Amino acid sequence: MIVTPPSTLRFASALTRQGEAQAAAEELVRAIRDQLGSSRIDVAFLFISAQHADQAEALSHALRTALDPETFVGCTGEGIIATGREVETGPAATLWAAHLPGVAMQPLRLSFSSVHDQFSLHGWPESDFPGEGAPVMLLFADPFSTPMQEVLTVIEERYPDARALGGLAGGGQDIGENRLFLDDQIYTDGLVGVALGGNISVRTVISQGCRPIGDRFIVTKAEHNVIQELGGVPALHCLQTVFGQLSTDERAQAQRALHIGIAMDEQRAQFTRGDFLIRNLIGADQQTGAIVIGDVVQEGQTVQFQVRDAQSADQDLHALLASPRLTESSTPLGALLFSCCGRGKGLFGSPNHDASVLQEQLGDIPVAGFFAQGEVGPVGGRNFLHGYTASIAIFSEPDR
Repeated sequence: MIVTPPSTLRFASALTRQGEAQAAAEELVRAIRDQLGSSRIDVAFLFISAQHADQAEALSHALRTALDPETFVGCTGEGIIATGREVETGPAATLWAAHLPGVAMQPLRLSFSSVHDQFSLHGWPESDFPGEGAPVMLLFADPFSTPMQEVLTVIEERYPDARALGGLAGGGQDIGENRLFLDDQIYTDGLVGVALGGNISVRTVISQGCRPIGDRFIVTKAEHNVIQELGGVPALHCLQTVFGQLSTDERAQAQRALHIGIAMDEQRAQFTRGDFLIRNLIGADQQTGAIVIGDVVQEGQTVQFQVRDAQSADQDLHALLASPRLTESSTPLGALLFSCCGRGKGLFGSPNHDASVLQEQLGDIPVAGFFAQGEVGPVGGRNFLHGYTASIAIFSEPDR
């Protein structure tokens, strides 16, 4: 555990399209040093495309030798994100580095044994992590070897108030093909990450890219992930009623991407963007009138059907980044962006969407990230694994 004395936080990011490891490292190092000068680098995040996977060790070694970061973490991605840029094809690597005086950092490593059905957590902090409040954990996991939902349950039990952000590594098609970086080690399974606390503010934006349709309903009969009744009426009947109220264009959108939102805080007087956990609508039973969704739901919870499309996703991200919670707080200094591989040009029709919106709303701050196979982020005070989501960590000086 390392805690440095308080001073000014500084951030930098760089992008390279070089295909050869040494050339890529030199370009990244030069750009980072141009921004940070000789400042000590307390943490560095490296995200690389699949084309760099075979050169991961050489690239990691060159960067660590040149920059000597206290903590070094990262992974492969389906695509690479940098300040204002998204590279969805071809070789690319982005490096995000930070000078974080007064910030406590703890590297994290987790592996899972399917044979013994148990987790192995190396170096995880005690519950009394330094600094005010619970830590923020930035986590990157191999999707083929890590049951991420269960990992988040373990984190909730050990660190009840911790916020977790990050994503599932991409680029590999099978176990052993992704790369995870943690200091001088490279793994092909499990999870790596870093916990931060102390002299830093980390605000989170989880843009699930949906807009609500129809009325909200109270779940009055449910079992596990099956909803039998909403407001005392068969759930399928409620869905059909909502569907019948849509315009022709909206019906077409709903047929392609219909979801359901589960309200995460029943104490709220009204629900707005970010208050719902979006889950897939998996199926329906015509005989019983039940619907099946992609998560456990409980009686008494509030739900609302949702539609996801490019326009909804664009509006959702703009609205969340323009919210008073962000605009009235400390000036953003840097950000990490983990976007679903189902977003990007395939969803929006043009490149650089999420990175450009972030730059438009927060200014020309250093940004890095990757396109993930699943995104981690908090909704309603709990951490979840999402899909089709942009999970964003925004860093600034602590609010005084």
